[in-house]
Amino acid sequence: MKAIDPQAAVPHPLGAMSPSLVNRRGALKTALAASAAPLLAFEPASAAEARAADDRRGSTRRYDMLKSINLWAFPYPQRMNLRECLQLAKDAGFDGIELNYDLENDLSPKSGTREFEAIRKMADDIGIRISGLCSFLFWPYPLTSNDAAKRERGLELAGLIARAAHDLGVENVLVVPGAVHIPWRTDHEPVPNDVCDRRAREAVGKLVKDAERLKVFLNIENIFFNGYLMTPMEMNAFVDSFGSDRVRVHFDTGNISMFQFPEHWVPVLGQRTRNVHLKEFTKKGTDFSLETFRPLLDGTTNWPAVTEALASVGYRGYLTFEYFHPYPHYPEALIYQTSDSLDRILGRKA
Repeated sequence: MKAIDPQAAVPHPLGAMSPSLVNRRGALKTALAASAAPLLAFEPASAAEARAADDRRGSTRRYDMLKSINLWAFPYPQRMNLRECLQLAKDAGFDGIELNYDLENDLSPKSGTREFEAIRKMADDIGIRISGLCSFLFWPYPLTSNDAAKRERGLELAGLIARAAHDLGVENVLVVPGAVHIPWRTDHEPVPNDVCDRRAREAVGKLVKDAERLKVFLNIENIFFNGYLMTPMEMNAFVDSFGSDRVRVHFDTGNISMFQFPEHWVPVLGQRTRNVHLKEFTKKGTDFSLETFRPLLDGTTNWPAVTEALASVGYRGYLTFEYFHPYPHYPEALIYQTSDSLDRILGRKA
């Protein structure tokens, strides 16, 4: 008996299709393909690996720099503890997190070597690096204040921050060397420019020996609002005057963006830059305060020009998003949004 093909024995559920039905199906298939074409540029990368890079998705060049975020973007300590913040940064895809030294919390004069080593172990267990230490304490206790007691306290705190960095196994310490003016503080008396410069040099000079002993870098931050070190040339002269490799630059893209452009500073600073704050700024507003800093990509910064400038001087360190307003609702959204934005800036998602 001849074998029967079971598939051939089952009639097509629609019977024999007429040529008109075939033509209508073909036309519909063609129309659907055409309507979907504009969406293909934005389909997941895994679905279109062979597709050419698209600058609407992100940088078409991959930059060999590290993603970091400052703890100020998290609702710490009010709604998240330090462990939760470290874990969230890791889960969101950051390479590192920048921690802040204050007077009350986990990183403060209340803690010592044992506590800092425990924080380091916690970060290692989670798998997140600590990209550096930052602090707002340079504002209530400026190193150049007209109040000698504030100058002395500021110098003491700067030394404690450097010691904490050493205990944490962290190399980068952000230093605000001084201020002519602090517009957001009513208790700061303006300091003449030449006096500010002299005091700043004296203060950093005292910190250098400990920095060399502790093997940490004192990274001087540019801040337009404080009226000091207003150009990259002034910054270079200040940093170079100490004759120590332990005095470098912490470049902040947003702090000079009111009237200047970060991509112009980068090549002048050259390889002095040891760490970078990636702050988004908008020139569209006139409110020159912390409110002018925006979520990443929601501003006027020319990020392709900035990253290209950093790459041209051989920078391969951390790009740390710094933001002072954790979202009041669903704060994780800001962290994940920032990670995605950094992926696009660095060409990790193109």
